[in-house]
Amino acid sequence: MKFSEIVQKLDSVAANSLISKPDIDPDISGVAPIDIAEEGTLSYIEGGKFASKVGKTSASALILPKDEALQAQASERGIAWVVGSDPRLLFASAIALFYQPFHPTPEIHPTAVIHPTAEIGNDVYIGAHVVIQAGVTIGKSVCIHPNVVIYPDVQIGDRTILHANCTIHERTQIGVGCVIHSGAVIGAEGFGFVPTPQGWFKMEQSGYTVLEDGVEVGCNSTIDRPSVGDTRVGRNTKIDNLVHIGHGCQIGQNCALAGQVGMAGGVKVGNQVLLAGQVGIANQAHIGDGAIATAKAGIHSDIEPGAIVTGVPAIPHKVFVKAAAIYSRLPEMYQTLRKLQRNSH
Repeated sequence: MKFSEIVQKLDSVAANSLISKPDIDPDISGVAPIDIAEEGTLSYIEGGKFASKVGKTSASALILPKDEALQAQASERGIAWVVGSDPRLLFASAIALFYQPFHPTPEIHPTAVIHPTAEIGNDVYIGAHVVIQAGVTIGKSVCIHPNVVIYPDVQIGDRTILHANCTIHERTQIGVGCVIHSGAVIGAEGFGFVPTPQGWFKMEQSGYTVLEDGVEVGCNSTIDRPSVGDTRVGRNTKIDNLVHIGHGCQIGQNCALAGQVGMAGGVKVGNQVLLAGQVGIANQAHIGDGAIATAKAGIHSDIEPGAIVTGVPAIPHKVFVKAAAIYSRLPEMYQTLRKLQRNSH
């Protein structure tokens, strides 16, 4: 489509080059990262530190921040541009103009096995070899890809997508507009065993798992159900691949959990919390609203709202940075200490 058409379709546009240079209105056939963008593509940069890329890119159009120098630089090169307060968000909207995820036409494949008590909404796609057991309720416009297994008494909200080979265990409740990616296991038994003199006694996991509206769960992630009560993931929380959420955890709204995060049982996470890759959280820890844990942080106790923590055990990020700077000097400091000790004798 023409660049001018893209501008009309995008929301939150602050300014664009068509006002001063209406003759620069290239055909745009796709989107691309700034480093590999070619003629006919749209790309973006987020700030002045990427200014050098404007002078090198082959992109025909750019999404830019509110920076007049960058805009002038693009215009000098004959590159069309549009400005947004959040260029990355605007670029995400532009991608959706050119690409829509695969969504099959509603149908029920003849190899699917569906219990007669299951309730299936309108406009649902059920792929090959799907198994849907007794008492399951599936909302409207749900998409269930091949080889998905849904245990008894599961509830799945409208427009949710279950990708191939994921498994939804008994009594799980999944809200509206959720996405469960391939290999994920939702609502399996929590790790509940009681030590006895004779060995481990299995505590039955009679609880259930709840994913509120808009939750996304990445490939091969697991969310366990508890012995009693529920494990809950709040609205619009996004979970990456290979994440483990233990039994009875309560995760708030609008959180983001990166790959290989692991939570023991009973963890409570507030709203808008960010957990970077490989963060580990011990039993019963509470993470306050808006907190951030950087990669590989080991959290063994409660974290205050808004705190940024790093390290094992996790400490305030600013303290960690200071300690890290000292760490590289420890051999030198040790030698100095040895000299002082010798001189004191």
